[in-house]
Amino acid sequence: MSTTALRPTRGTSRWEAQRSFDELGRPLRDLTFCVVDLETTGGSAEAGSMITEIGAVKVRGGEVLGEFQTLVDPHTEIPAFIAVLTGISNSMVRGAPSIETALPAFLDFAAGCVLVAHNAPFDVGFLQHFAKQQGRAWPKFEVLDTAKLARRVITRDDAPNCKLSSLAKLFNASTTPNHRALSDARATVDVLHGLMERLGGLGVHTLEELQTFSSKVTTAQRRKRHLAEGLPHSPGVYLFRDDRSRVLYIGTSRDLRTRVRTYFTSSETRTRMGEMVGLATSVTGIECATPLEAEVRELRLIAEHKPKYNRRSRFPEKVHFLKLTREAWPRLSLVRKVLDDDADYLGPFSSKKTAEKCLAALHETFPVRQCNGRLPAAPSRSACVLAEMGRCLSPCDGSTDASTYGAVVRQLRDTLLRSPHEVVEAINQRMTALADRERFEEAGVHRDRLATFVRAAARTQRLSAVTRCPEVVAARREDDGRWSVHVVRHGRLAAAGVIPPGADAHQYVRELTASAETVSDAPGPVPAATAEETEKILRWLESPGVRLVDVDGEWVCPIGGAARHLAIYDAANQSRLSLVPFDEQRLPSPVHRSPH
Repeated sequence: MSTTALRPTRGTSRWEAQRSFDELGRPLRDLTFCVVDLETTGGSAEAGSMITEIGAVKVRGGEVLGEFQTLVDPHTEIPAFIAVLTGISNSMVRGAPSIETALPAFLDFAAGCVLVAHNAPFDVGFLQHFAKQQGRAWPKFEVLDTAKLARRVITRDDAPNCKLSSLAKLFNASTTPNHRALSDARATVDVLHGLMERLGGLGVHTLEELQTFSSKVTTAQRRKRHLAEGLPHSPGVYLFRDDRSRVLYIGTSRDLRTRVRTYFTSSETRTRMGEMVGLATSVTGIECATPLEAEVRELRLIAEHKPKYNRRSRFPEKVHFLKLTREAWPRLSLVRKVLDDDADYLGPFSSKKTAEKCLAALHETFPVRQCNGRLPAAPSRSACVLAEMGRCLSPCDGSTDASTYGAVVRQLRDTLLRSPHEVVEAINQRMTALADRERFEEAGVHRDRLATFVRAAARTQRLSAVTRCPEVVAARREDDGRWSVHVVRHGRLAAAGVIPPGADAHQYVRELTASAETVSDAPGPVPAATAEETEKILRWLESPGVRLVDVDGEWVCPIGGAARHLAIYDAANQSRLSLVPFDEQRLPSPVHRSPH
C-alpha cells in the first residue's frame, strides 16, 4: 500500500483556464477532489464480488497533492475471466492487505474531498458495501461521476462513446487507461479537468453549478407545460406529436400527467428531449389498466410508429437467429426468420455481430460442417481447410459416418436447448491456457464469445419456457391493495385488468380470460410477440408477490440450463462498465438552443 505526495506535474495548465470563476457557491478551483478507481473480482459486491485493487489521486486547482495505490487480497480465487480483463492474477494479490486494512487507509486519504469516479455508482457502491460490512460509518462524501458529466458535454462528433479510454484520448490524457486502478484514476483526473474546461465555457464555475448543469431547461420548454394538463393521473402511454401529428416520442409512466409535466421542468435532464419538446405541439395519453400493459403497449407503438426520438425498440424485426438445420448432415446457419421446419433455433440476437460471436463459440466446441448448402446422404466432395485443421468432421469426403456425426449433432442440440456445459468447459479451458501464457488479447476474444453464447442460451431457454404455454394467468396485489391480473398466451400479453373493490375475483378472472386476445402458436422461442415484450412479461411473472392463477401447459426451464452460468459473465461485464459506461445513453449535443 502506498500514499505519495507529488509535485504538481499534471493538469496545471488546463486548470489555469478556470482562474476567472465567479465567486458564487464553492469555486471548483478551491475544492479538493479524490479521484478513485477499483478493480474487482466481479460486478456485484452484494453477490460476493471482492475488491482486488484501489487506486486514487488527490487533486486541487490542477495540482496533484498525492496518490494512493494498493492491491487487495480478496481471499478468494480470481476467476480466469476476470484475470483476462484486469491482468491481476491470484499470485499478485497473495499477501496484499485485506479490505479490512485497505478501506480505512483509503478513507483517511480521501477525507474531506469530493469523491470522483468514472461510473461512480460502481466504485462507490463497492466501497459503501464494505464500509457497512465492517460497521464503519460512511463519510458524507459529495460524489461526481465523470461518465455522467461526459454524457451532458461530449457529442458524437467529439468521441464515439463515453468510455474512459475514448475520453482519455479526446482530452490527451497523460496516462492510458489499462484496467489497473491507479492508471485509470490518473486518466480520470485528466478527463475531469478536460470536462471542467469545457463546462467553464458554458458558465459552470462552482460545484453547485456543476451538480445542476444537466438540469437546465429552456424557457421555451417551460412554456409548454399546458400540454400535460389534460392527461390523467393513471398508468399509461404518452405520445408527443409535432404540428403535422407525426409521433416524435413515446414513453410510459405509472402517472401520465406527472411524468409528462417533467419534460417542461428542471426534472428533465436529457438534451435530446429538450430538442424534441421544442418540436412538440401536443401530447396524447393512452390509459392502461396496469403498468405492465403500459410497458407492452409502449413497445408495440414504438415498433409501429418508429419515432425519431426513441432510441430503442424501433426495429424489433431486425433480429437474427442461429439455426441447427434438420437434414442428412446438419449444420449451424445464421438466419433472419424462424420457420416451421422442425429445426432448433437460438436467439433472437439484436445484431449480426453478436450472433456471429455466438456461432464462433459453438464452432470452436463442435466440429460440425461450416459449408453452405445441403449435402447428399453419401457425399463425395473434397475436404476443406477446416477439415485439415481438425475443426470439422468432414462428412463431405467420407471422413466420418452418419452415426458419429449424428452423436456430435445431438450433443450440440442438447447444448442449445438444455445444458451449455460442453461449450463453457471447452472455452474456459482454452481461455485459461491463453491467460497463463499472458496472451490476454486472444483470451479476451474467447471470453466475449463465451459470454455471448451463455446469455443467448439463457435468453432462449427462458423465452421458450413461457412461449410454449398456451395460456398463463397470474395476479399480484398492488400497493393500493387491489389485484392486477394478466393473461399471457404464448408469451404475448393477451389481456390486463384490475379487480374492482367488492367484485367476485373468480368471476372477474373468468370474464377477463374469455375476452382476452386470441393468440395462435407458431414455431420458435418468440412466436407470438417480440423478445422484448416477452421478457417484460417474464420479469413481472417472476417479481415478488405474483400468484399463478392458471397455467395451460408446462412452464419449466432446464435445471442445468445456461441461466446458472450467467452470474460470472454478467459480473465481469459489470466490471467492464467502469471503462464502458452507458454508451446507448449518449446525447447528440451538449446544450439545447432554441431557434432564433
